Amino acid sequence: MSQNSTSIDPATGAEIRSHEWDGIRELDNPLPRWWFWIFLICVVWSIGYWIAMPSWPLATTYLKGTLGWSQRANVAADIAALQESRRPIEQELMAANLDDIENDPDLFSFALASGRSAFKDNCAPCHGAGAQGAIGYPNLNDDDWLWGGTLADIEQTIQHGIRNASMDSRFSEMPAYLTLGTLDRAQVSDVTEYVLSLSGRAEDAQAAERGSSTFAEQCVTCHGEDGKGMRDQGAPNLTDSIWLYGGDRDSIFETIAKARNSSMPIWGERLPAPTVRALAVYVHSLGGGEKSTMNMEGAQ
Repeated sequence: MSQNSTSIDPATGAEIRSHEWDGIRELDNPLPRWWFWIFLICVVWSIGYWIAMPSWPLATTYLKGTLGWSQRANVAADIAALQESRRPIEQELMAANLDDIENDPDLFSFALASGRSAFKDNCAPCHGAGAQGAIGYPNLNDDDWLWGGTLADIEQTIQHGIRNASMDSRFSEMPAYLTLGTLDRAQVSDVTEYVLSLSGRAEDAQAAERGSSTFAEQCVTCHGEDGKGMRDQGAPNLTDSIWLYGGDRDSIFETIAKARNSSMPIWGERLPAPTVRALAVYVHSLGGGEKSTMNMEGAQ
């Protein structure tokens, strides 16, 4: 309902507007002067900011402003400055003997910090934030290494990856015995039972005995006669309780039947050499790293 007459609100002295909605009427009460002036100042400021700083997007670029300011350029400059400040210690890291890095407090501290950061950015999605691994991704905290756990071994693995296009990549391939028809289902089942027996978990002695013959014919080339694996083949130790793809009967059967041949990226093509080396030092420090052959010989 509309009302044409005007009246004054007795409480505030402000004019009451001539319209009403559901019994609610509006006062003609102007904004405070200070609020009005601040509003005008903000309008003027925004026009000046629009002229001086990057603002409106255009078809293929944007209005860059009279000051030529760029957040992208500032970040690039900061990164370049950081890289330049790190260059001396990175050169020292690359020049140092791998086995001596851990004995140099400053170099070791830098490598750990740099490696930890690179690990979180590049490796944690597969190996986990704590390097604990998952099904199909190795736990880097233990001392079970398919390709060796010395600093040089780890750096080689990170640098060239596993089962990829690099000529220096770690490479081995387990046959899919059932898929390829090399073994039938019963033979795969017997070999599974024999593999379980290697860690004292077999339930069918006769099946394990049959499987031992097949294992000797098909598996010892990589896993060895004792089933403890061979690092030059990247073949795992089958006698312990550490399993990359699961150590229960069904998982082992699946591995033998269909094979498991995962890959790891060539990080040397994605990361600078000092970062790869720092990553190797960080992974080696997690608790499962091994001493080099040279160090072990020197300790004897």
